[in-house]
Amino acid sequence: MPGGFVEYGETVETAVLREVKEETGLDIDLKGISGIYSKPDRDPRGHTVTICFKAQKIGGELKADSDAGDVACIKIEEAITWELAFDHKQILEDAFII
Repeated sequence: MPGGFVEYGETVETAVLREVKEETGLDIDLKGISGIYSKPDRDPRGHTVTICFKAQKIGGELKADSDAGDVACIKIEEAITWELAFDHKQILEDAFII
């Protein structure tokens, strides 16, 4: 689940395209918003709003790029069994209607 912060003057759509490229090496086409998460206590670093997009790969090669140590493609059924940060399990369940 690539993620990051919107830079000043940047749209959320541009930010997600940039973050996915930086972290995975992939180019994507956005297919819509799957959820918005804004509980003030969802991130222990402070009040952070997350906008989650569904997307389709349109290019690039899956590899840990400039902003990630490792990258992998896994099945959703496996991902939701892992201990994930913050409310990421809920985000996955919402996106894939589990």
